[in-house]
Amino acid sequence: MRLWTPHLAVRRTWTVELRPQPRGPQLACPQCGPAAVRVRGATARSAALAHLAGHARLDALPRHLRTCQCHERGCRWHPRHRGCGGPVVLVLARERGGRLWRLADVCTNCAAATHDAAVVPETPAGTPPVRSRRRRSPAPPGLGPHERIRDMLSYLAAALPPATDPQARLLALQCALRADRHGHVRMPDGLLRGMLLAGQATGAWQELVEARWLHHTRGPSGGHQAQLLDATVLTQAPGRALRAQAAGLALRTAHSPATRTQSAKVRLTAVALNAFLPPGAVCGSVDVADFARICALPEDRLRETVDMLRATGPLSRWSLYFSAAELHWRPAQAPPGFRPGEWSSHERQGSMASSAPH
Repeated sequence: MRLWTPHLAVRRTWTVELRPQPRGPQLACPQCGPAAVRVRGATARSAALAHLAGHARLDALPRHLRTCQCHERGCRWHPRHRGCGGPVVLVLARERGGRLWRLADVCTNCAAATHDAAVVPETPAGTPPVRSRRRRSPAPPGLGPHERIRDMLSYLAAALPPATDPQARLLALQCALRADRHGHVRMPDGLLRGMLLAGQATGAWQELVEARWLHHTRGPSGGHQAQLLDATVLTQAPGRALRAQAAGLALRTAHSPATRTQSAKVRLTAVALNAFLPPGAVCGSVDVADFARICALPEDRLRETVDMLRATGPLSRWSLYFSAAELHWRPAQAPPGFRPGEWSSHERQGSMASSAPH
């Protein structure tokens, strides 16, 4: 006996448009109807992202039923690539210079090929609240500290203005990972000294304030306090304790003995590279354009920065090289079965390799 179940076409794409008007921008949502809502110019982007987040919460769907909406529409949101594949993730994309915002379920391959887009951290649907302090819900599979940093850097690349300084991006990363469920975060003076911000924290805070990403105040007993204004960071997974581990890993990577004397752009690139090279990884690659966007660097400067990191030693466990459009890596000690000819062919193409000893 064969069972038949109807195919349910589930739409998991939401868009909002910010329309300029003499009295201030208006937020228009096709899903909510023709009426547009006037929003304040200073908070228009946050209002748009909060509106999209509300749709995603109301239209929640189990992960196994979610499909790539980009593929359903003929993959028109990005240039051609190798084809759909990988887990379905929630992706925020910006078009028309920030006038149009789209939140949609997209496969990993399409997400990587979409310009001005970032993976949105999600809270697993149906996860029960923790009622006992002695028992904690396990972390969702695949969401370790490295993946947490990688997703957050991708999100910040879309949420912050392109001209945001790397030092401010490192501060934003720490704020996002250390914030509580209300978006409030406290940054002690000792932590800022560890981030090499003791004498220049004002400029980094001011950049994030001017970007309308947070409110910042000095604490009554020293330190700094901030309230994150982007509703996207309020629904992060995994929980705060695991995000704190990711924050600590990013802090140690950015201010290790090999990187703490480098510029902020080099330290940010080191954090991003380390997030893509978790323990146990063998070989991998990432699109150069996407990785340069995460690091807030032009592609030519990205190559120089990676070369500088290779020379200073923090990537000694890895051999890295560039092909035409991708950054590749493998352990410095080749895995069993690796054919040396494969590696040397890339080197003949003008690639870069690192094989410094431990």
